[in-house]
Amino acid sequence: MKTAVIVLACVASALAACPNIVSRASWGARPPNSITYLSNPVPYVVIHHSESGECSTQSSCSSMVQGFQDYHMDTNGWSDIGYNFLVGGDGNIYEGRGWDKVGAHAPGYNSQSIGICFIGSYISSAPSSTLVDPVRQLIQCGMDDRWIQLAHMTIGHRQAVSTDCPGDALYSLIQSWPDWEPNP
Repeated sequence: MKTAVIVLACVASALAACPNIVSRASWGARPPNSITYLSNPVPYVVIHHSESGECSTQSSCSSMVQGFQDYHMDTNGWSDIGYNFLVGGDGNIYEGRGWDKVGAHAPGYNSQSIGICFIGSYISSAPSSTLVDPVRQLIQCGMDDRWIQLAHMTIGHRQAVSTDCPGDALYSLIQSWPDWEPNP
């Protein structure tokens, strides 16, 4: 009986670490054209910013995520939205390709990472805790559920390809995270 209580407490603790994730159906995602599955747990988390305006409600964030998906599919020719997850100024996480599907967000890392995009432009100012806290919870949730390796490495998109993403201010912030890897 005592073991069952401890197990239930551990499960409850792990579940409590997960942020609110808005499903693809809830934000109005189009179906993907094709799917390639990840081999989880992955060793990397890649951080991005959308270099766009911000959103502050589930309705406005959902609309922006739909726009990103349309751009990625219709202009870039990708099979789906590029990111695994996105975070909006409403504090919600938006499911992109999810935990188990290869993204199209960081060449050389797509098949071994979870790509997380902060909605907004973080060149000169860092995102608020309204965005940062859910992302840190999402990463912890991914580790707890074995989608992300416990000893994973977090990098900025600019470490995978020549770009200013995730913006100077956000990049500076992730360098303070304990899982940041300067030399991937």
